[in-house]
Amino acid sequence: MSRQQLEKLIGIITKQTPLGAQAIEASRQFMDEGGGKFKTPADVTTKAIKIGAMNAEWISTPASDTGKTLLYFHGGGYASGSITSHRYLMQNLARSSSCRTLGVDYRLAPEHPFPAALEDAKTSYQWLLEQGHAPSTIAIGGDSAGGGLAMATLIALRDANVPLPAAALCISPWADLTGTAHSYITQREADPMIAPDAIRKVARWYHASTPADSPLVSPVFAELSGLPPLLIQVGEREVLQDDATTLANNARQAGVDVTLEVAPGMIHVWHAYAPMLEEGQTAVERAGLFLKKQLLGKSQVQAP
Repeated sequence: MSRQQLEKLIGIITKQTPLGAQAIEASRQFMDEGGGKFKTPADVTTKAIKIGAMNAEWISTPASDTGKTLLYFHGGGYASGSITSHRYLMQNLARSSSCRTLGVDYRLAPEHPFPAALEDAKTSYQWLLEQGHAPSTIAIGGDSAGGGLAMATLIALRDANVPLPAAALCISPWADLTGTAHSYITQREADPMIAPDAIRKVARWYHASTPADSPLVSPVFAELSGLPPLLIQVGEREVLQDDATTLANNARQAGVDVTLEVAPGMIHVWHAYAPMLEEGQTAVERAGLFLKKQLLGKSQVQAP
C-alpha cells in the first residue's frame, strides 16, 4: 500500500463535511459534484432510460457483455447520491466484471422514507426480468446504503418467491441502522468519512416510523437462508465494519456462500477512489472477478 496515497486521500476527505451535517440539498449537490472528480473514460457508453417514473442508466465499456447485468444501487445514506455521483465507480465495475451496469436513481429520504427505496429497487429488478433478462445473467450490488439495499432487495424478492439473481456484491454495506454496532465506538476516530452521530440522524430520516431493527431496514436482523453467493468488502478503518462482518457471519450460518474481505487500513468505499488509490482499483478488480465467476462460470474465468 502507498501510505502517501492513503494519507493524501484522507487529508482531502477530512476537509469535507461529514455525512448528514449539511442541509440535504447542499449535501446532494456536494455528492454529485464530487462524483465528477474522476472523469468517465472516453470509451464508456451511457444510455439514459426510464423504469416507470425512475431515472436509470445503462453503462457499458468495450469489455461489457450485453447479456450480463450488474444492477447497482448507489450509496449516500438513502438521502443523497445518484447515478451522477457514482458513474465512475459503476463504469469501473462494468469494466472489471465484463458486465453492463444498470444504475438507478431510487427515491431518497427524508422526502421518501422506507420502503420507497426498496420498492424502487425491486421494481428495477422486476423490470429486468420483464425485459427478458434471465436471473442467472443478473447480479445486484451497491455500496454503503446501496449495499444494505441490495441485501434488503434479495430478502424481499426471496420472500415474494421471485427468482433471485446469480450473485450480490456489497461494498461497505450499511446493514444495521440501529447505530449500536461496536465498531461505532472502536472505529470512531479511525474513520475519516462517517461520523456516528450524523449517520444515526440520517438513519432516522430513512426508517422514519419503521423500527430500525426491522429486517428490510437492517438486514443484519434478517433470516438470510436461500440467498445467492455474496461478496462483502469492507475497510478495516470503517465505522460500518461490524455491519459487514455481522452480515457475513449471519449469512454463512444460514448456509449462504459468502466471501468477506476486510481490507487492511482502508476506509469507507475506497473503491470510489481507484484513480488515486491503488487498493481501490485492486478491490474493484476483485469484485469484477467474483462477478465474472458467478455469471460466466468458474471454468470460463482466468485469474489475473
